[in-house]
Amino acid sequence: MATRARRTTAVRPVTAARCTIAISGVLFSALLLAGCGIGPQPVVTRLPPPAPAASGEVTAPSAAPTATAPPSQEAPSVTTAPTIAPSDGSVVDCGNGGTGSVAGTERPVRVTGTCSQLTVSGTALTVDAGGANIGALTMSGDRIRVSAAAVDSATIQGNDTALTVAGALGRLDLSGDRATITVGGAIASLVVRGQDSTVKAGGGIGDRTVEGRGNTIG
Repeated sequence: MATRARRTTAVRPVTAARCTIAISGVLFSALLLAGCGIGPQPVVTRLPPPAPAASGEVTAPSAAPTATAPPSQEAPSVTTAPTIAPSDGSVVDCGNGGTGSVAGTERPVRVTGTCSQLTVSGTALTVDAGGANIGALTMSGDRIRVSAAAVDSATIQGNDTALTVAGALGRLDLSGDRATITVGGAIASLVVRGQDSTVKAGGGIGDRTVEGRGNTIG
């Protein structure tokens, strides 16, 4: 019995020592694991990739100014005066004591009102002033024909001209060839320079000066 007791006593210390070693190993391992987990770990931040722009997304306008082309300047249009055909008639209204002017080639013109002065210049003009009273009439050009109700004084320069006055004519100064003057009333004063002209006055002719050949005065 004594021997068994010793064996038992000898066995127990060995087991306790082993347990102590095992426990110590476990604690050491736990400390190692704890030491590994305690140290600070680096933090990495990852941002999500940018989302693709939608097809209907409105982009911000550019801050840079856009060059604007200056407005085109059109060449100014040129307006020409209309050409009056020979068959067309135009009217010159002197009003009450105004002045009138007729110019051109081969066209008829009608004059109305009371003209203190009427100037007719051109070629092959036909002026109807049968409804007008004219103070001073000036005719300059070839183949000009004027008819008037009354004329105070007339100055004519040109060839193949014609003047018809319904009433009296105060003074006539004629320079040119082949003119035809017909006056319903009298001609107070007459000056003719040229050839082959005819001057007739229903009321007679007062003072006269005639220079040239082939003229008929009466």
